[in-house]
Amino acid sequence: MTYQPAIMSVSLGRAWLHDFDYKMSQASKAGFKGIEIFYEDLDYFAREISNNDTPTSDQLLQAADKIHSICQAYGLDIITLQPFLFYEGLKDRAQHGKLIEKMKLWLQLAKRLNTYTIQIPANFLPADQLTDDINVIVADLRQLADMGAAETPAIRYAYENLCWSTINDTWEKVWNVVKRVDRPNFGICLDTFNIAGRVWADPASPTGKTVNADSDLKESLERMVAEIDVAKVFYLQVVDAERMESPLVPGHPFHVDGQPARMSWSRNARAYMYEEDRGVYLPVEDVARAFVSGLGYKGWVSMELFSRTMAEEGHNVPDQHAQRGIASWKKLQRRLQLN
Repeated sequence: MTYQPAIMSVSLGRAWLHDFDYKMSQASKAGFKGIEIFYEDLDYFAREISNNDTPTSDQLLQAADKIHSICQAYGLDIITLQPFLFYEGLKDRAQHGKLIEKMKLWLQLAKRLNTYTIQIPANFLPADQLTDDINVIVADLRQLADMGAAETPAIRYAYENLCWSTINDTWEKVWNVVKRVDRPNFGICLDTFNIAGRVWADPASPTGKTVNADSDLKESLERMVAEIDVAKVFYLQVVDAERMESPLVPGHPFHVDGQPARMSWSRNARAYMYEEDRGVYLPVEDVARAFVSGLGYKGWVSMELFSRTMAEEGHNVPDQHAQRGIASWKKLQRRLQLN
């Protein structure tokens, strides 16, 4: 498979501000070939077409059908449905049971969308709600993998570390879980921001970096190339972030009490790769090069974005994000010689 560029649906503007059909038209017009469907867009679309603030399962499935038709009309493959949040390692096993029931619907939504990958971010609930028992975490995720494998065709799960995840916040920890789950349909999503944003960057530091940033990242990427089986890399997300002008601590405009600084940073200040005019500073090209040249990955590359710019009003916001995203992709394509 060659490299194909994708973009996340909410990166073209928040669902409640911008029309889904128009966002897809702009993604296609810019040159994207695929789209990550964010559940938020699906839920909003269901509410809009049903005039119901709490859509039923049937209404969500109808929305998935319509979203698939729109994407198909614009020549966009749906590469994943995401994010299935706050699942693994819950101490509250009754809530675990509710999420298993929710996954039954997600499996049907994925099929209606004609996608066969669901993304699971590593849990970032407060530590007192989670167990760090690796056996429980693995058993929980193996349960989902087996549910997905029972579908025809099978549904895959892409597990991803977030740089603020409570327990599995590095690719190393997530890869350890993937190996232990040991199911062919359970793999990993590698993300430039979440890797560099954990081992190299620290938005709460005056320097914007961790203490041994360069050497730690270098060693981490060397381990990645040596250890990860590329067949288990289901897709990539590439994105950068702004360096904070002042440490993201209490008093900073992005600070939220009880929310990790890296999460606040991620929600507000990501930017596409190479957007120097927006203050990007992470060594994400080094990370992307490890994915491509080191691991030998080929396949979908998603230009993922979360940013305060997504919530801006104006008809041209999806246009701007689509054009910014494809410009980033084309530069990455040139610099890494992606064919």
